[in-house]
Amino acid sequence: MQVFRALLRHQAGRLGLIVIGVFSLAAVLGLLGLTPHDPLAQDRLARLSPPNGTYLMGTDLFGRDIFSRLMVGVGQSFAVGLLSVGLATIVGTVLGLTAAWFGGLWDGVAMRSMDVLLSFPAILLALLIVAVMGPGLVTSVIAIGIVYTPIFTRVVRGPALSLKTRSFVDAARTFGSSRRYILTRHLLMNLIAPLTVQITLALAWALLTEAALSFLGLGTQPPHPSLGLMLSDSRNLMETAPWMLIFPAIVIMLAVLGFNLLGDALRDIFDPKSQERTP
Repeated sequence: MQVFRALLRHQAGRLGLIVIGVFSLAAVLGLLGLTPHDPLAQDRLARLSPPNGTYLMGTDLFGRDIFSRLMVGVGQSFAVGLLSVGLATIVGTVLGLTAAWFGGLWDGVAMRSMDVLLSFPAILLALLIVAVMGPGLVTSVIAIGIVYTPIFTRVVRGPALSLKTRSFVDAARTFGSSRRYILTRHLLMNLIAPLTVQITLALAWALLTEAALSFLGLGTQPPHPSLGLMLSDSRNLMETAPWMLIFPAIVIMLAVLGFNLLGDALRDIFDPKSQERTP
């Protein structure tokens, strides 16, 4: 609750919460089917209709309501982003903690493996994984999770190396605390702040990566709506039906902006130097 109140006091954090809150509400309504129109229903007589009283954001080439499809598409993108970042957080945290704690051969193998993954551009590595495993939502989650695992591993390992030499860890060892207890209660609990910031920023990257995969036809498959897929459908109609491009692009931009604002605000809140400067 203290962090939430701090976010409300932070200008960027307050704006980020509003943006993400609006999109989250739209995503939940979309996933529950509470959309103005059926996102898959085709109205042939209303093909490529501009925004109007019936269709707030117009219709696409098949007469489907863009606003309803955006609501469902945001839910799809948020679900993929949350699942993939959750996967990356769990795997990266485990790898980072164990690499810092055990050191030696395991540390070398784990971190050199992460260096190999980091040597690939994120989107190219995701494309390679999806090309091998096949397109689809589950594949997108796995691919994006693998792509961002090295970032979480490095975020966790560095501070963990410093924390394991601290006096409270030595005291826990002296009192006979188990290795699992020390890793979870002493090391992991002291890494919540940087992990929270990294998760927020990674969600923005995951949304962009998911949109890119869907744009290339390797993410969500038609006829199900996706932000990237909607952009792809608008490529040949930018002049005749610009609303098909404008609205999905604005949604992606605002969603990424919202997560970035939240991440920046959390970084300011958790930074001790920033708190010292606060009057």
